[in-house]
Amino acid sequence: MTETSAASSAPSTELGALAVAALEDLKAVDIKVLDVSKLTSITDIMVIATGTSNRHAASLAHSVIDKAKENGHRPVGVEGLNEGEWVLVNLGGVIVHVMQAQTRAFYQLEKLWDFTQREPAVRSA
Repeated sequence: MTETSAASSAPSTELGALAVAALEDLKAVDIKVLDVSKLTSITDIMVIATGTSNRHAASLAHSVIDKAKENGHRPVGVEGLNEGEWVLVNLGGVIVHVMQAQTRAFYQLEKLWDFTQREPAVRSA
């Protein structure tokens, strides 16, 4: 697991840790945690993970949903659960993306949301 910046609010940080634990329990691949609180008002933390198949991705998302509910957090929304190609679990302060490897490589959400990895643009004269 890789973490980018840790300046999130405590409830979101705890909920993010809970989501990561649920993903780790079912062997999610390449879990990334991004603090996006300074980039958007829709959420504080994005968790991105890879599932090895449609069924695995759906199971990972179900694990996150179940663990959140056990701890008193009902998902705001869930998308893509039936297909399992890209499942989004919106927990409010935490959004979890579970994707298959090909989908994750295509959309590259880490690059989209992680501005710490970007090089400054070079301006031509």
